[in-house]
Amino acid sequence: GTRHLQDQLFFRDLPVVREVLAVTADVALLKGRANYLCLYRLKQLGQDMAFRYQKQAAQKRTILENWAAMTSLGEIAEVGELDEQDPIWRQVTSSSDNCLGSECPDFRECYVNKARQRAMKAQVVVVNHHLFFSDVSLKEEGFGELLPDYDVVIFDEAHQLPGVATRFFGFTLSSYQLNELCRDIIVTEAREKSGVPLQDAVNSVQNAIGPLHAAALGQGRGPSNLLTEDPASLAAINALLDTLADLETDLSHAATAGDGLLRCHARTLQAQGALLDWLEHSARSGELVCWFESTQNNTRLTASPLSVSAQMRNVLMNPGKAAILTSATLAAGEDFSYYLRNLGVDEAQTVRYDSPFDYPRHALLYLPENLPEPHDRRFPDALLEVSLPVLKASRGRAFMLFTSYAMLHRVAKKMREHSQWTLFVQGEAPRGELIEQFRRSPHAVLLGTASFWEGVDIQGEDLSCVIIDKLPFAPPNDPVMSARLKKVEEAGGHPFMDVQVPDAVITLKQGAGRLIRDEEDKGVLMLCDARLLSKAYGKKFLQALPPMRRTASAVDVEYFFRAN
Repeated sequence: GTRHLQDQLFFRDLPVVREVLAVTADVALLKGRANYLCLYRLKQLGQDMAFRYQKQAAQKRTILENWAAMTSLGEIAEVGELDEQDPIWRQVTSSSDNCLGSECPDFRECYVNKARQRAMKAQVVVVNHHLFFSDVSLKEEGFGELLPDYDVVIFDEAHQLPGVATRFFGFTLSSYQLNELCRDIIVTEAREKSGVPLQDAVNSVQNAIGPLHAAALGQGRGPSNLLTEDPASLAAINALLDTLADLETDLSHAATAGDGLLRCHARTLQAQGALLDWLEHSARSGELVCWFESTQNNTRLTASPLSVSAQMRNVLMNPGKAAILTSATLAAGEDFSYYLRNLGVDEAQTVRYDSPFDYPRHALLYLPENLPEPHDRRFPDALLEVSLPVLKASRGRAFMLFTSYAMLHRVAKKMREHSQWTLFVQGEAPRGELIEQFRRSPHAVLLGTASFWEGVDIQGEDLSCVIIDKLPFAPPNDPVMSARLKKVEEAGGHPFMDVQVPDAVITLKQGAGRLIRDEEDKGVLMLCDARLLSKAYGKKFLQALPPMRRTASAVDVEYFFRAN
């Protein structure tokens, strides 16, 4: 599901499996293009005026050049001095948009090509979901392939597949993509010297991005009609279309100067097409849901399929190939039907294995009494009030998992007053760094949202308590979820019980799964949502959890930690 889990599988799990089975299968690790240094773009970095006079950027470039002289794999994760999210990586890695392919002067030494060659020769290749679906998309469009052919595909963390497929079978245009395109055009023109004056057209596109970003930022997130039915926002979109058309015309004349400008022309045409398609699909209801999301630094216009079942069926029910899907959270209780329906493979064979962990002896489920429901304005203070005695009993060593950033920051601010614990808060450092700092710090408490609910494996006493603020229902302002719920209702179904509850059950199981990671692990899972006991649907959540002893008493929690 993630690069971190790829590394864990490749470096930790597969060597054990090969040793136990006494097999010598050739295994390769392959990541997406953006995980490898692009030698050509590293050489071009010094020509970029945005970096030339910045001391910090010059220091980073020195780090990269020293590493490039020594590395054999070219994986950016090797460079511990630079965070993997550092903006400079975008300058020295390639994308499908700007890669020169076989025309690149560094093609023979390309780290991406070397990694792919190793994968082509291997019997087992470890990739992540994103790379797999990138390969599916390329093959569907007739543009070649990223991965070798296979007999069997095994999807670990398979509960993520519907979400990943939704992203890949739709399309997105972002202000970041457009700004990168503008930057690449200027750098490429300086190198290939077409003689066509491109700067004015590029400036016009960049100036047109601003008003659209401002309009979207004012809304934050929502269905496309919030922009297309607002005269000022629609005018900003049309202005951007006009400037892209002018830029495309200029680039059509410049493209003969070299492959770089030819690719920039193709990217401009693609951006035009995506924006026009987004507008067209926004104007009519269909199988694509058009929506937008804007943060301080980026605005994305996205079209997502209402359902991915047909596309996923084509991928999974491929004649002559086997597909195995595995995860701790594919079933809601004993029932796989919701998950299989989303993937369009109702006839798949299913099997559920009980956990090897001794939950009745090693884990305690704490449901505190008399808490207000999560929508009550008293809830944040009440949540903190019932959590503090538990954190005292556990001596920190806890994750607090939230369903929203707003609640996370509100609780984190109040917890700063309780200095007996080392606090790690999502957003204050990169995710991987927070996890490592938590591991190294005794009696720490980590506060996180969605990305910490899964893919985090902390074994032993370092993590002895997981506190979850409320049931993880999808946010009501999610445009894709809203459209799917409407479709279920129109078909005579029950949106809440048929979609929202099974979805939230699977997510809750992921969060709860952070607690017990090894046969010797022991700990307390604390769920702070009163609806688990006050609403009829709460039983579905409780039945889906491992068979833990349950208590409503803080005294039992204190006794559990004293005894363990």
